[in-house]
Amino acid sequence: MTRFALAAAALLFGLAPASTAALADDTASITIGNHKFSPNTVNVKAGVKIKLTITNSGAAPVEFESSELNREKVIAPGTSATIYVGPLEPGTYPFFDDFDQAARGQIVAK
Repeated sequence: MTRFALAAAALLFGLAPASTAALADDTASITIGNHKFSPNTVNVKAGVKIKLTITNSGAAPVEFESSELNREKVIAPGTSATIYVGPLEPGTYPFFDDFDQAARGQIVAK
């Protein structure tokens, strides 16, 4: 079978490569350290699933939390965690470090 025929069969039977699904995701990264998020405002596309990577650059654990996003995740010092949110409606979604509530930020979906 030719490559063209294989590609056509894959499309016909829904066997497209898994990487095509990742193209629909938007990504954002946040670092937390020194009692603050950087950046503290993350702008994303509304209506799109978001892959959010949070890196803890501090010496103590942090807990990324957002009631509006329905997410909470403890992140050990010097590590990163990935969470998925959305698709989000247009609006502002606050988040904070539950272990240090002075550290706050927001995701703005437009």
